[in-house]
Amino acid sequence: MSDTTTATLIDGLGEPLVIYQFYLGCLSQAAYLVGDRSTGRAIVVDPRRDIDEMLEVAKAEGMTIELVVQTHFHADFISGHLEMSAATGADIAYGASAVTEFPSRSLSDGEVIDLGSVQVQVWSTPGHTPESISLVISSSPESSPAAVLTGDALFIGDVGRPDLLVAADIPAEVLASQLFDSVNRLASLPVETLVLPAHGAGSACGKSLSNETVSTMGIQRATNYALAPSMTRERFIDLVTEGQPAAPGYFGAAAQLNRLERPLLADSEPIAEMDLSAVDAATRGGAVVVDTRPTTVFAAGHLDTAIGVGLDGRFAEQVGSVVPTGADIILMGDPASVSEARTRLARIGFDDVIGAVFGVDEMLSRNPSRARRLSRLTATDFEARRSKLADVLQFIDVRNPGEVESAPIDGATNIPLARLTDHLEDLNRNHPVVTVCAGGTRSAIAASVLCSKGFTDVSDVLGGVGALGVEAACSINPGA
Repeated sequence: MSDTTTATLIDGLGEPLVIYQFYLGCLSQAAYLVGDRSTGRAIVVDPRRDIDEMLEVAKAEGMTIELVVQTHFHADFISGHLEMSAATGADIAYGASAVTEFPSRSLSDGEVIDLGSVQVQVWSTPGHTPESISLVISSSPESSPAAVLTGDALFIGDVGRPDLLVAADIPAEVLASQLFDSVNRLASLPVETLVLPAHGAGSACGKSLSNETVSTMGIQRATNYALAPSMTRERFIDLVTEGQPAAPGYFGAAAQLNRLERPLLADSEPIAEMDLSAVDAATRGGAVVVDTRPTTVFAAGHLDTAIGVGLDGRFAEQVGSVVPTGADIILMGDPASVSEARTRLARIGFDDVIGAVFGVDEMLSRNPSRARRLSRLTATDFEARRSKLADVLQFIDVRNPGEVESAPIDGATNIPLARLTDHLEDLNRNHPVVTVCAGGTRSAIAASVLCSKGFTDVSDVLGGVGALGVEAACSINPGA
């Protein structure tokens, strides 16, 4: 999955309003530029750290970015508010209850950001987080709302999860009740109002997000379960607090880092190339080796201490699910892939890339005793293995809870990928392990993690649950 952003000019808004959506598929994340062509004034909303593309679009439109608005403290990526402020001189703004280490402006409910003709009204929409806001945008003071940037309150087909702050002693049920009020307030907007959320399908910030990135309030009223006329507060709370995907381990650290003064993105320095002795010295000190090559290539031959997370998938999120926050990281792959991997990791706050191995095959050929293959079983091979080793086989399903509920597998123990490293001591390193997921990507990552931790007999199932003949009743946050 490429890290290329899709920059889309939203149509049908009416002059002088202009909205660009910057959608990053590998994180399912959307940022926005909202501007007034009559005055050349603009704001940006929820930017990521690598801001060059947003700056280029603003320049092409002849617009000056005056304010950086964050809809909330994001947990799934490091926001680019500091980078954008440093590049443009724009102030940074959050909802009224937000507290930041850096200078920021507080936006109160009902406040209007006046860009000239274009008006951006702030709505307090707590529930995903306490400080969450949405932005209701009109092309003039007299016109009806043309669009609403809903942040993580209302998604297309879903709503934000309210359980990410349980560790901060804020009960999920309390936030879910607030979210019920917030999404119903948003639903009061005219049916033609465009709905522009901060995330799309695949994001761990919800469980059943649509592949669409733009909708209307009318469509959401008709199709989004959370806005059903019969939806009660009690039923809503039950639905949004159950079956959420396991949040990657980095989420808590990222949400906290987004509150703090931190170093700006600096990914232009060359990455030092490392030989095997340097790699081994670093891993003895706690560094983690991440092989960015595709799963099929990794499976055919990899360094025994490496975990395999292919750059062709949800790379940053998956690394953040299995690598401890703050760990030194060594990347493996060709120079272009390593460079892209470093940028992706920086987006989630993993800045400590200490080196790289560019010639993986050459390293393995010079050190054949350190080369390993990943055992990948066909469905037939797996069933034979399960029958033969029934008493000792550890069969681990690394999908998220909602996926498992939709398509359970007999005999499997559910340990979501994002929780695997927390449960290593629950598994026997000397007994065989087979991992499975939806399509074979996460199970291969899980198998590589177990191998790197000293498990002696590990395989995964090629093709995932589909290859085993298990059909999902519905799709809840699907992932490979």
